[in-house]
Amino acid sequence: MSGVRFDVTDSLVEPYAAQPTLLLRLRITEDDGLPIHAIALRCQLMIEPQRRGYDEAAAGRLYELFGDTPQWGESLRPFLWTHVSAMVPGFTGETEHDLAVACTYDFEVAAAKYFHALRDGTVSVSLQFSGTVFRKEGSGFSAVPVGWDVDASYQLPVSVWRGVMDRYFPESGWMRVSTETLDRLQQYKAERALRGWDETLERLMKEAGVDEG
Repeated sequence: MSGVRFDVTDSLVEPYAAQPTLLLRLRITEDDGLPIHAIALRCQLMIEPQRRGYDEAAAGRLYELFGDTPQWGESLRPFLWTHVSAMVPGFTGETEHDLAVACTYDFEVAAAKYFHALRDGTVSVSLQFSGTVFRKEGSGFSAVPVGWDVDASYQLPVSVWRGVMDRYFPESGWMRVSTETLDRLQQYKAERALRGWDETLERLMKEAGVDEG
């Protein structure tokens, strides 16, 4: 196998991406001391919700994902966040590389719903790596697979995810609705000369008798 190890040393907001993105800084170590030409890297990120605690308010916000807390012994299981890939340039011994992780505020995605429900602390993330390590040998190259058992774990601060969303969606969230529903909302808003979507939804909730908070 490749003899390559990965550790996550930091996480930060990518301020200039075309979509909400956070960066996981990888420390990549080559144990054999052999020069590496490049790594075509793939990574599966899993969220492990069972590895942290939740207060009553967070538990209520997580009901749609995991049900009532008495069910959590069965329902609180690791689930897929996303897949990412990267091309790591050549190095010898050790290097660092930022893994770009695209994020979404789409509440149809479990990871977005989960992150939004949290206000503080960290999220346990498991990273499972695969791909190909290219080594320069003589006048050619050799290709060695990244071992299937190569992985890493990281405690991602909730504040980093919120920093990403605040950067791209300042003081707001995002909700996907069908085109038909959007057309009806637009008509409702126009007929009542409402100024924005917050005011429109607040009026609807008031008419439905939904309490604030």
